[in-house]
Amino acid sequence: MAGVANKNYWTLLIILLSGIVLGGFIGYLCRNVSFLSWLNYGQTFGLSSPVVLDLGILVLTFGLTISINIASIIGIILGIIIYKKL
Repeated sequence: MAGVANKNYWTLLIILLSGIVLGGFIGYLCRNVSFLSWLNYGQTFGLSSPVVLDLGILVLTFGLTISINIASIIGIILGIIIYKKL
């Protein structure tokens, strides 16, 4: 278990975010390929309209939309596998 104590969890975060982004990109690229179009199947959720906070001299706009598809989930799984191999 000495290897587990040496692992940096920031590395895990970077690898997982990379897996999500690359998986989403690959899913987007495969959307028009008939036998790979299932990779782009997913769900989008979040705030439908951004929340605006007007303070007079400063206007803050908050919004969050998360779009996840099958390829992103595969990217997360591959990221976890890669992290465990480090």
